[in-house]
Amino acid sequence: MKLLMLDIETAPIQAYAWGLWDQRIAINQIVSPGYTLCFAAKWYGERSIQFHGLNTCEDKAMIQRAHKLLDEADAVCHFNGRKFDIPVLNKEFVRHHLKPPSPYKQIDLLQTCRRQFRFESNKLDYVSQYLGLGQKTSHKGMELWRSCMDGDESAWRLMERYNRQDVRLLEKLHDELRPWIRNYPNVNVFDAEPGCCPKCASDRQQRRGYQITTTRRYARFQCRDCGAWYRSVACEPGRAGYSEAA
Repeated sequence: MKLLMLDIETAPIQAYAWGLWDQRIAINQIVSPGYTLCFAAKWYGERSIQFHGLNTCEDKAMIQRAHKLLDEADAVCHFNGRKFDIPVLNKEFVRHHLKPPSPYKQIDLLQTCRRQFRFESNKLDYVSQYLGLGQKTSHKGMELWRSCMDGDESAWRLMERYNRQDVRLLEKLHDELRPWIRNYPNVNVFDAEPGCCPKCASDRQQRRGYQITTTRRYARFQCRDCGAWYRSVACEPGRAGYSEAA
């Protein structure tokens, strides 16, 4: 399974406003809509991290590179990507008259954090530090984005470090949360041998009782590597070929 780790950074909307608090911005107040500044991505398990930004390439060329990566991916992992990264990129694709990339599964780690745990904060930086995985690259907030929009080279170097570090944290958090992720793509369908863990493809499992449904009983297993639970594909206990997450 080709799993893409992805994180984008965008420029803010620029608009006229009458005040600083509780404003309603009308369309005719917009000076410049938001747009994609840059993105970082890596294939799961590989060392190299790609970075593409408006400091080194034209807008359309950058978006085409993002489109090519998504077109090659079987699944994409992100943090709040269902509501932000992917819709933003889709907007960019249609703006440049690109066709939709080939379908891919989405693994949104923010949704897992919200559904499965009660962290004091669900921000990527907080969760990563809480779990001992590292932290985001520090910066001065909006000043960094404005400096990049103005073409400041030192700001772009910091933005690249920031974007790449987010992808590193994303991959580490993915590995930590994988056994908790619901509806994770079944890796047995892609390239694993029958009987492997459907989440990490490990063949090291321990049989632990049964999973009982309304009318059937299935042999239940736990992966000894990632810790995920899954069941046999057939209701008869003991049959080989375990490919469904419990």
